[in-house]
Amino acid sequence: MSTAINTLIEEWKQAVLSRNIDKIVSYYADDIVSFDAVSALQFKGKAAYRAHWEACMEHCPGPGIFEFHELRIVESQDSAFAHWLAHCGGAGPDGEVKACWMRVTAGYQRFNGDWKVVHEHWSAPFDMASGTALFDLKP
Repeated sequence: MSTAINTLIEEWKQAVLSRNIDKIVSYYADDIVSFDAVSALQFKGKAAYRAHWEACMEHCPGPGIFEFHELRIVESQDSAFAHWLAHCGGAGPDGEVKACWMRVTAGYQRFNGDWKVVHEHWSAPFDMASGTALFDLKP
């Protein structure tokens, strides 16, 4: 497993848990394209994705759940990708904690020696017959 990418993922995860928006978006390339599971088909650029993260933090103001499982990293000289299963959620405005399992894939590129996330994709499986997301699945 790549030490540099693994370290980047762990630091980014800690930034999310500490709700540090500036730190969270510092890991993204300026022209990131994200296919997040919430709100929009895609987010283009760091400013758009930052606004999305701010909205997510407002929606889940309480203690967060952000655990990664089955992390796999493939890296070459200047590009890498990783995928994992994420158990994520938090307390809503009513104090009720809600969490689900998501699938995550991230693409990384090295710019002037620094790794940045150039693509991020979060998704949940869904039932084709009902169109309902399957948030209660577990690995």
